[in-house]
Amino acid sequence: MSERFRFDYRPGAILYGRGVVGELDEELGRMDRTRALLVCGSTVGASDAVMDPVTTGLGETLAGVFDRTTPAKTLGTAVAGAERAADCDADVVVGLGGGSSLDTAKLIAVLAGHDAPAPAVAREMVADGRVGLPESDLLPVVTIPTTLAGADLSAVAGVTLSLDHDGDAEAESVGLGDQRLMPVAAIYDPELFGTTPTPVLANSAMNGFDKGIEMLYGREHTAITDATARRGLRLLRRGLPTLDSATPSIEDVVRGILLVQYGLSTGSTYRASLIHAFGHGFSRRYETPQGVVHAILAPHVLRYLFERVDARRNLIAEVLEIEAEGLSRTALGEAIVDEVVALRDALGLPATLRSIEGLERSHLPTVVGDILEDSFMENVPRGLDPSREDVLGVLEEAW
Repeated sequence: MSERFRFDYRPGAILYGRGVVGELDEELGRMDRTRALLVCGSTVGASDAVMDPVTTGLGETLAGVFDRTTPAKTLGTAVAGAERAADCDADVVVGLGGGSSLDTAKLIAVLAGHDAPAPAVAREMVADGRVGLPESDLLPVVTIPTTLAGADLSAVAGVTLSLDHDGDAEAESVGLGDQRLMPVAAIYDPELFGTTPTPVLANSAMNGFDKGIEMLYGREHTAITDATARRGLRLLRRGLPTLDSATPSIEDVVRGILLVQYGLSTGSTYRASLIHAFGHGFSRRYETPQGVVHAILAPHVLRYLFERVDARRNLIAEVLEIEAEGLSRTALGEAIVDEVVALRDALGLPATLRSIEGLERSHLPTVVGDILEDSFMENVPRGLDPSREDVLGVLEEAW
């Protein structure tokens, strides 16, 4: 059957290269933006190696800094950021750092777009159990990632519905999506990634790598995303094992992360699939980085996947440079799993769920419900219909 698809992808400008953050003021000038609020976490905010080139690149367009983001990604933090944006009369939000900071930058833009004061809007969102977007234009967002999770070319964001800065164990985590959340520019500077500690890069790496795998086997794959994911995965497979070496191939890694997420988040579709649904089952309740959860679960999820559907295993094997000739379908699936395990081990990431702080085996049935309810389950390959027993079995194998 011939392929048909619709590819409605509208990213902003993409800038790549060593020292490219030095062009930030020029890029903002092209958008007629003159007052930037820089959003980051306290660790990044205290790092001269990261902040100096960014603030220098922003030059006179830097109107203020908000360096209070946390992994909790709470609505309360975004409220404080929106108030800071109002105080400095910001007309653009620049998110710098990992996925938490980039998502918080988007939430600040959402809150700033409402007519009512941010605290009042946030209280209403908590009461409603969702994040409502205004009808008006949002403040444009620029993303400058320094980790490998791949949250930088995305029209979605996640937030914990808590007005406390540090979060609330009982608060619900929700997602939101809108084309207006797509960054107007994404800046990829290998020199900034090079300032990030290797363990932090490794902790985020599997999240980004698995996006590439899922772009290939997910239901919504296209010829365009096949091309970018294939090239990106090859770059990541070559570069990620070098992260802890004396001469890391950071350019391969950064270009790979950029490519595997190209087309992931469109106006109508988010192409993450089964591995990410499993990961989200833990992100709502535990503070372990998503990349670590992916490292633990991806081999088990892929084994389950290949036992039930083809999942384009020949294409994935080709990308991972696995010699398929003479291998049965079962053996080819196992060879792919072995490659993913080898990459995880090269990154020094954990292999069992029991290593997640605060997780007990008795919690697994509750996590199963969160996994099955995740929206990414809608993008699993055709013919796959995971049951509670299936999902619990995968988690038990990973325990």
